[in-house]
Amino acid sequence: MNTIYIGVDFHARQQTICYLKTETGELVTFELKHQDKQEVRAFYTQFQGHVVVGLEASGYSPWFEQLLEELGCEVWVGHATEIRRRARWRQKNDRRDAELILDLMLHNEFPRLHRAAVQSREVLRMLRYRQKLIKIRTMSKNSLQSLALQSGLAKRSHLFTKDGQQALNGAEMSPVMHWQGEHWWQLLQPLNQQLLETMVWFKAQSKGDVAITRLRTHPGIGLLTALCLVHSLQPVSRFRNARKVTAYAGFDPVERSSAERQRFLGISKAGSRVLRYLLVEATHTAVRHDEDLKRFYKRLAERRGRPKAKVAAARKLLIRAYIMLRDEIDYAEFRRRAVAARLARGGQRPNVPEVLIGQPASAERQELVHDREK
Repeated sequence: MNTIYIGVDFHARQQTICYLKTETGELVTFELKHQDKQEVRAFYTQFQGHVVVGLEASGYSPWFEQLLEELGCEVWVGHATEIRRRARWRQKNDRRDAELILDLMLHNEFPRLHRAAVQSREVLRMLRYRQKLIKIRTMSKNSLQSLALQSGLAKRSHLFTKDGQQALNGAEMSPVMHWQGEHWWQLLQPLNQQLLETMVWFKAQSKGDVAITRLRTHPGIGLLTALCLVHSLQPVSRFRNARKVTAYAGFDPVERSSAERQRFLGISKAGSRVLRYLLVEATHTAVRHDEDLKRFYKRLAERRGRPKAKVAAARKLLIRAYIMLRDEIDYAEFRRRAVAARLARGGQRPNVPEVLIGQPASAERQELVHDREK
C-alpha cells in the first residue's frame, strides 16, 4: 500500500487508533492518552510515506490536526452523524468507531468535510470572538438602561454619552443599584477598546484582498460581512450551484410533508451562525439602497411578515455574493447582467432606463423603449 490510512476515534483526553500494517495487512488497534503530547507525536512520526488520518469533526481537535499537519500527514475530517449512520452494528465503543472510520476511508465512503485554510480559520475564529464581545456589550448596555429607567431616566442612546453617564451617577438609587452601575460602566469601557482592536485586525487582514473589495461594492456588505463571506465560501468552486450555497449557510427551507399534508419548518439553520447573523444585519442596509431587494422585501413582508421577509432577503444577498465571487465581478457588473437577463426574457421585459449603471443604453434599446411608450 502506497498510502497508509489511519482511523482515529478522537476524544478530549484520549484517542483510539485503527490502521493496517503495510507488511502483513494486520489490523492494529491502539490507544493513546493525551497527557503526554510528545508520545502522541512520536507515535505518528513512525509512519513513513503518504499518511491519511481520518477523524470525526469536533471542537477540541484543532491541536491534534495542527500536529498532524506539522508531521506531513493529510487530515480528513468527517461528518459525525453521517459516519454513525453508516455503521452496520448496534454496539458502539471506541474500537468499533475507529474501525468504522478506517473501513469508510478504505472503501472511499468517508463523509469528508471541507477544511478551510489556516488564514480562513483564524479570521472566522476572530469573527466569533467579536460576536461574543458584542453580546456581552449589549447585555451591559441593557443592564445600564434598566438601572436608568428604574431611576426615572429615559435617555435611550444618549445614556452612553458623558452627560448621560454623569446623570446616571447623580440619580437617586439604592446602594446596590449604584454599585451595579459602577461595575457595568467599568466593564463597558474595556469592551469598547477590545472591539476597536478587533476592527484594526480585520482591516489588516482585508488589505489587498480583491474579493473583499468586490463584495464591498454591493450595498449593505461591509468589512465584516465580506470577510465572513470570503473565508466561509472559498473556494467557491466546491459549490455546484446557488442552492448548495444556501444549504451550506443554513438558509435552505426544511420541509416535512407527507401525502396531502404539507408542513414547512423554516430554514435549517445549519452552518455558521455568524454568517447568517451578518447577512441579516447587512440586509437592513441592502433593502434600502438596492431597488430589486427593496421590492422583493416589501412584497414578501406584506404577505409573510417582516421577519421572514428579512431572512428571505438575506438569502438573496448570499446568492448575489456567491455569484460575484464565482464570476469575479463587482456590483455594477452584476447589475448590468441582471438587466440584460430581464431583457432577454420574453413577455416580462421591464422598462429600460436611459442609463444603466453609468453606461448609456444602445440605440436599439432606446428605440425599443420609445416604441413601448407609444
